[in-house]
Amino acid sequence: MERSIYPGKPYPLGATWDGEGVNFSLYAENATNVQLCLFDNDAADGNEETINLTERTHQVWHGYVPGLKPGQRYGYRVHGPFEPNEGHRYNPHKLLLDPYAKAIAGVLDAHEAHLGYELGHPDGDLSFSKVDSAPYMPKSVVIDPAFDWEGDKQLNIPFHKTIIYETHVKGFTKLNTEIPESLRGTYAGLGHPATVDYLQKLGITAIELLPVHQFVNDRQSDGLSNYWGYNSIGFFAPEARYAASGIRGEQVQEFKNMVKALHAAGIEVILDVVYNHTAEGNHMGPTLCFKGIDNATYYRLTEDPRYYMDYTGTGNTLNANLPNVLRLIMDSLRYWVTEMHVDGFRFDLAATLARELHEVNRLSAFFDIIHQDPVISQVKLIAEPWDLGEGGYQVGNFPPGWAEWNGKYRDCVRDYWRGADSMLSEFAERFTGSSDLYQDDYRRPTASINFMTAHDGFALHDLVSYNDKHNEANKENNQDGDDHNRSWNCGTEGPTDDAAINALRARQKRNFLTTLLLSQGVPMLLAGDEVGRTQQGNNNAYCQDNEISWLHWDQLDEDLLLFTRQLIALRREHPAFCRRKWFTGQRIKGIGVEDIAWFLPDGREMPDENWDHDFARSLAVFLSGEGIHSVGEEGERIVDDSFYLIFNAHYEGLEFVLPKKEKYGRIWEKVIDTGREETETAKETYAAGNEVQITGRAIQVYRCIE
Repeated sequence: MERSIYPGKPYPLGATWDGEGVNFSLYAENATNVQLCLFDNDAADGNEETINLTERTHQVWHGYVPGLKPGQRYGYRVHGPFEPNEGHRYNPHKLLLDPYAKAIAGVLDAHEAHLGYELGHPDGDLSFSKVDSAPYMPKSVVIDPAFDWEGDKQLNIPFHKTIIYETHVKGFTKLNTEIPESLRGTYAGLGHPATVDYLQKLGITAIELLPVHQFVNDRQSDGLSNYWGYNSIGFFAPEARYAASGIRGEQVQEFKNMVKALHAAGIEVILDVVYNHTAEGNHMGPTLCFKGIDNATYYRLTEDPRYYMDYTGTGNTLNANLPNVLRLIMDSLRYWVTEMHVDGFRFDLAATLARELHEVNRLSAFFDIIHQDPVISQVKLIAEPWDLGEGGYQVGNFPPGWAEWNGKYRDCVRDYWRGADSMLSEFAERFTGSSDLYQDDYRRPTASINFMTAHDGFALHDLVSYNDKHNEANKENNQDGDDHNRSWNCGTEGPTDDAAINALRARQKRNFLTTLLLSQGVPMLLAGDEVGRTQQGNNNAYCQDNEISWLHWDQLDEDLLLFTRQLIALRREHPAFCRRKWFTGQRIKGIGVEDIAWFLPDGREMPDENWDHDFARSLAVFLSGEGIHSVGEEGERIVDDSFYLIFNAHYEGLEFVLPKKEKYGRIWEKVIDTGREETETAKETYAAGNEVQITGRAIQVYRCIE
């Protein structure tokens, strides 16, 4: 029986179920014909039924099919010119995913059938493939969006109270035996009570998930696969491989349940999103979605439109300058906020999205449209401030309202603790929020996302255990993930039985964590750093979907975990470490400032000439609890304890004199000492002007109690 189709509506784009049928809508400006392909749900591949969409409104093809229900699998075949030299790559032999698909059934592994040209043909990508890709393609899925949120909504935790925990849905839970085996490595596993309890006790306020948009497992050798997920193909669809409950819409419900469980525990969900490119690669890449729908619109092409501009290192760049591509990105962001309840986004290679012609423009259409959007503008927006284009590192160049991964913070603090030549003045800038990068733009310390480690590069344990990368398991992809590791192995490469070296490594880990969690700005902790997770010296584990990347829950460093919990609790309890505004005195230099002062080991305030010594390794800082200059949510003045922090990156122990002037404090209680192996710091008290001994390469933190 021939299926009925009604004209339907051009909006919303995608597949929309109304209880009686489904409206299908697809933007394809240069297409000459669009075919909706429906697949039988009862068969593995499904019998294909093809329906022509004859209605077209403003470059949008649409139609309404009565009787269809959630779970229906579908795709498109789009007709038009196959003229690569003109930027058009239409090929109706290739089944295409819906760019607005809310769910995708199946995993897309690289296959010859996906290519729009004949593999091995002398004309390369100018040849035309007639191989049907449908048997090798996952299918878009119609979903039922209904969900009982039980009053859940975004948590809106202020940035200055935020502590981010970067993690991977699969890797974080895959080996946790407290989670039922069927749920490990899934959204349900991340929302499981065992996971939530761990995160609550740790004290973080937000998890930042590596990409969960449906992605393509690009071809790898030696059984390796794409683990990180920076190869998106479905900007609305949660990755099906992370679902325990099913892949025909169930993954959407499972993701929502995960968010609801984390929100109930006071934990926000931030998504790492990849809108700068897609998994379709360059002119030799597959035809999966955008390339076959409207290649000339979706991608930035060179002067020779056969080829793609590549600011991302992946072969292509989405053209975020064009209205319909911007609409796709904005619709996707808005969907994840309104329908999936996420609390913010970290934009991979964000500089790419702001490029107009070739330069990054902070007033670009991308920023303008986000700032005027009443939904997206109200959630956390975090930029990875670089790409591979000219002037690619754009730290400090994003507009107000944005926070940025601060790579200069990472590099400076790593250099300080490994003993590299560096200025104390830069260390002080990074510790106090990097005002040199952000203050002139009317931004605040929370513009700086501070981090020691991230998914890309060494884990914290490896940062203090290896000088060199050890990526033997992925030799063909042996590039530096961090440009320069700035690591120090403390005396020997890799695992050792040397007790002194192991003690130094443990101390260095405590130093890094203490610096990170007590710096002004927003701290981001890499999952597993708090328990000594190692990648065995691999600094670029993007293709390691195995135990190199997964967290080993049976090998936790419990002492380091307890120390980290104490640090996070200290930060959360004391606004002195998470100020909303800049220090009002001279942030680096100056004597007698109201809210901050810097000291030499002998107790004298730091004179100007000492800031430029690249051999200097030791200093102390006074943070006044009376000089916070912010008010609370009800307008009350915020007052805290004052603190005195001693940093000694010198290899030998030193004597420090506590501030002699009683205006800084009369009695000081030691609350943190990274030089001690004991987890609990003895509550020792000292009077103003007393001498205190600090171990080589250590931090001490004192709280004024009188």
